[in-house]
Amino acid sequence: MAGRRLVAIDGTTLDVADSEVNDEFFGRPGVNKGERSAFPQARVVAVGECGTRAVIDAEVGAYTSGENTLAGALCDRLEPGMLVLADRGFCGFPLWKRAEASGADLLWRAKSDMRPRHLETLHDGSWLAELRPGGNAGRHTKALMIRVIEYTIDDGRDNDTCYRLFTTILDPDQAGALDLAAAYAQRWEIETAFAELKTHQRGSHVVLRSKSPPLVLQEIWGHLCCHYAIRTLMFEAAHAAQVDTDRVSFTAALRIARRSISQARDFSPSAP
Repeated sequence: MAGRRLVAIDGTTLDVADSEVNDEFFGRPGVNKGERSAFPQARVVAVGECGTRAVIDAEVGAYTSGENTLAGALCDRLEPGMLVLADRGFCGFPLWKRAEASGADLLWRAKSDMRPRHLETLHDGSWLAELRPGGNAGRHTKALMIRVIEYTIDDGRDNDTCYRLFTTILDPDQAGALDLAAAYAQRWEIETAFAELKTHQRGSHVVLRSKSPPLVLQEIWGHLCCHYAIRTLMFEAAHAAQVDTDRVSFTAALRIARRSISQARDFSPSAP
């Protein structure tokens, strides 16, 4: 997109074994009537490459850690040349400023209560604005320059939602409003990556087996590395066949990988 590497930030949770130390370290969400869920949960916030659906960076913590807290460390590791997508749950002045400082470009959906100050309407209908934190802090904080894209989706269904995106790409000749709105839809690719990891690779409703926090973290990183390896093989296969990576089945690639590992176990390590 506009010569940039399209990536997305998002978060998910994983059920972990119901041991006393896991409960104390990770915590668990509440459910109806003041009860708590059956299992403690770990929280994962990750950066996924939209074109390949490969998870290229992640932070893992307790369920009690907020997504934005974990995302802060990821934002520090973003790189120039990226265009980073994020949903409105991440869009706030502190995290935006931290991510912008990395040199990456941002394209985030804005929260409904964020009201940047209009400066200039551009030829593609987007507009330049000043972004400040809310409340008294905004009076003493230097404003950040952003570009705002507003649009609705007409897909034949009743939907009067107005989507508002903030971006650091200020020049519409680099990336027009329609192109950026279309690019934002690619944010769902990281949701697909999480579904692959949680439903197909780990197994639907399967609880991580490790009963201590260090081993839980090791197990999660093992799953992330495995997903990355499979996605790398899929990219290489798609590149060799000159087809889009979306044409390659993750479940088929996973079956092939598991079958190869199973066959490898039949050989002695000392075999020539």
